Amino acid sequence: MSFSSDVKNELAQRIGNANHCRIAEIAAILSLCGNVRIDEKNQYSIQVHTETESTARKVKALFWKSFHIEAILTEKENTYSKNLRTYNIAIRNHEETMKVLQATKLIDENGEIEENLSVTNNVIIMKDCCKRAFIRGAFMAAGSMSNPKKSYHFEIKCNCEGKSNQLIKLLEYFRIEAKTVARKGKFVVYIKEGEGIVDILNVMEAPVSLMEMENIRILKGMSNYYNRQVNCETANIKKTVTTACRQIDDIQRIMKLRGIGYLPDKLQNIAALRIENPDASLQELGEMMDPPLGKSGVNHRLRKISQIAEELK
Repeated sequence: MSFSSDVKNELAQRIGNANHCRIAEIAAILSLCGNVRIDEKNQYSIQVHTETESTARKVKALFWKSFHIEAILTEKENTYSKNLRTYNIAIRNHEETMKVLQATKLIDENGEIEENLSVTNNVIIMKDCCKRAFIRGAFMAAGSMSNPKKSYHFEIKCNCEGKSNQLIKLLEYFRIEAKTVARKGKFVVYIKEGEGIVDILNVMEAPVSLMEMENIRILKGMSNYYNRQVNCETANIKKTVTTACRQIDDIQRIMKLRGIGYLPDKLQNIAALRIENPDASLQELGEMMDPPLGKSGVNHRLRKISQIAEELK
């Protein structure tokens, strides 16, 4: 099971005690994966389609808990994959449908289907708890997220740009930075920062998933830290070895062309130590001197030897 499914399973268990929060969640679900049908007799019905069983069962539970309406839940094989299922939750009774549409403010006084996409002037999401419920419903209906062990990516697919802008503003209310992109006729609201995804899990009230993701972030952070340390040490070792090889080549050139006696006495000592200790650092070479010599002093003498070798080319 994917991490995204785990999050939805956890959220499916959370059904608010307050009716206004449940209605806010229903409103989001109907907006993003629901349809309102009107037959030839002007009778209304509601259909909700989803490929997530936890979402389907929560929708059914929300209808019952909020309105005492027994919605009809059916499932069938997905057209494109036998391993996937498609779930349909339906309210076919006209009076029950109208009750839901009026409560969620998805229908106006004239019976026209209409949704208020405002954030500041919308009774459905007036309270903070209702805003949380609305975001939770939107994710249950059309959201997904990647496994944080691999990458950080959270998204909710919206049918129209107005809905994506509404979600962006709702997330901004909770100080969560999200972006939107058009993809295959949809407007996708997404978050790619680990901290932002942790924040939205908190807003949606998924503490178990939040803790799991935080643990993963900590482990990844430690792994990245040690990788940087190893890479830094490897680079330093490579640099030391390269420099030592060049120094030894210079010393051997001088010995071949003029002999070690060509060098001043203080340079002969450090040259001999470098030849005998090719893996030693500058600090280690300095400690071998008598009297000991500092790192900068060793470096200065070896640079002088390199200049002499360059002059002999």
